[in-house]
Amino acid sequence: MIEIIPAIDIIDGKCVRLSQGDYDIKKVYNEDPLEVAKMFEDAGIKRLHLVDLDGAKAKQIVNIAVLEKIASLTSLTIDFGGGVQSDTDIEKAFNAGASMVTGGSIAVRNRDLFTGWIKKYGNEKVILGADCKDNKIAVSGWQESTSIDIVPFLNDYMKEGVTKVVCTDISKDGMLQGPSIALYKELLEAFPNLYLIASGGVSCFQDILDLEAAGVPAVILGKAIYENKVTLNELNRVVA
Repeated sequence: MIEIIPAIDIIDGKCVRLSQGDYDIKKVYNEDPLEVAKMFEDAGIKRLHLVDLDGAKAKQIVNIAVLEKIASLTSLTIDFGGGVQSDTDIEKAFNAGASMVTGGSIAVRNRDLFTGWIKKYGNEKVILGADCKDNKIAVSGWQESTSIDIVPFLNDYMKEGVTKVVCTDISKDGMLQGPSIALYKELLEAFPNLYLIASGGVSCFQDILDLEAAGVPAVILGKAIYENKVTLNELNRVVA
């Protein structure tokens, strides 16, 4: 059974979604992220992917209060990302109630620091963020592209003990045009033991079933829920 992980992206303390990571194409869906989180919890959802988009841009956690509120007032298992760039940031995230932290930009910019987190906190609590466009890794809330190919990038980190990866195809994110199933199949073929969390592009419930059929262990979705392309009742069919 594929694991369902709704996403809440935060700008200015509000629940928003971007299109292809473009901060200029922003839509506010709810002024109160806690209300959204409770809606997911009431629907039987267990996991939440919480992203501090302000933090990703600022290169430090900004919306810590949102994390604290959702963690203290729901039972959701929260994977937090965005702006986690230092030992202070990751400690702050865990102290605020995150069960897991996703690091993307930091894994590119400071390999020693990120591998140190894997050793200190364990690979169940530290998730590698591998956001890409045309199979090249992107950083800083997707504002900067690199020349790093995704397959060797993952290979290097799996050697360091990484077992969980959130992979977002930026060209698909927020576009409601279907996920990058071919990319995920390629990654799972290369790394059959990887707990791959697909992110970006889910447009309907069938996309989730197609990801499951492709062997993808987990999926993050956001805009499809907010635009009512996937209903919480449908998600109940695959929520364990």
